[in-house]
Amino acid sequence: MALARGRRERSVDYWPGFVDAMSTLILGIVFLLTIFVVVQFYLSQEVAGKDTALSRLNAQISQLTDLLALEKTGKVDLEDQIARLRASLSGAESDRDRLKNEAAGAGAGAASAQQRLDLANKALDAEKQVSGKALTEIEILNQQIGALRRQLAALEDALDTSEKKGRESQARIADLGSRLNVALAQRVQELSRYRSDFFGRLREILGNRADIRVVGDRFVFQSEVLFDSGQAVLNPEGRSELDKLANALLELDRQIPAEIAWVLRVDGHTDVRPIASAQFPSNWALSSARAISVVQYLISKGVSPQRLVAAGFGEFQPIDQDKTDEAYRRNRRLELKLTER
Repeated sequence: MALARGRRERSVDYWPGFVDAMSTLILGIVFLLTIFVVVQFYLSQEVAGKDTALSRLNAQISQLTDLLALEKTGKVDLEDQIARLRASLSGAESDRDRLKNEAAGAGAGAASAQQRLDLANKALDAEKQVSGKALTEIEILNQQIGALRRQLAALEDALDTSEKKGRESQARIADLGSRLNVALAQRVQELSRYRSDFFGRLREILGNRADIRVVGDRFVFQSEVLFDSGQAVLNPEGRSELDKLANALLELDRQIPAEIAWVLRVDGHTDVRPIASAQFPSNWALSSARAISVVQYLISKGVSPQRLVAAGFGEFQPIDQDKTDEAYRRNRRLELKLTER
């Protein structure tokens, strides 16, 4: 027991000390935490203040940037204004120099102005002289115009007189025309009388033949009386008949007064059947050649060429439209017509 009590007496109680140490440690930790919290609070406040300050600084920087841009724009405007002012200054200096030069030359200009004034006065005097001459010329022209008007009036009077004479002449011409028509009618009647006498004489000379007849105002020979078929050379019988005609024409020429212009026209005609001959390419050529042969033969017998005309009508003036041999024979003819030239 004593041993047991001794053992209990030797054991030490550490728990209160441990509790004290732990309390001290906890208190230290709480203190440190408190200090940390406080420090954190102050740091947070400091950081928040710095952010606010930074925002203000950024805003100030933005404002400064805008102000700088405005300043740059203002600077450009000021530079432009300065350039314009310099240009204006340069122009003003040029104007000043020009005015100085003009002021310097004003004295000399006064003398030249007087000279120009003198020249202007001389030119004015010359113009006055020219105006005087022009007035004189105008007066002369007025006189000439008056003379021309008088001449025009005289010409109008002469024209009236001429028109009056012209009307009188027209009346005389009309009268002469009427008298001429009467005279021509008388000549025609006289020629008709001679033609009747001539045809009557031919009837007596040529006899009563069926192939030589009078048709209206024409004496008609059938072609067979004068020419062989397809020929333009007179046959013996034809020359014999034309001898009688030539004698009658010569006698007629002695009877008709010289002032009556007459001719004997010889017209050649064929039928419608075309001729096939190297000598005569057409009926027209044949009819013309026969008329010319008659005229040439009459000239050879003494008839004046001025009293003869030859014409060819071919088949284009038939007197019988039938297509018979008798019609063809009647259309092949030579017609003699005594007419005016």
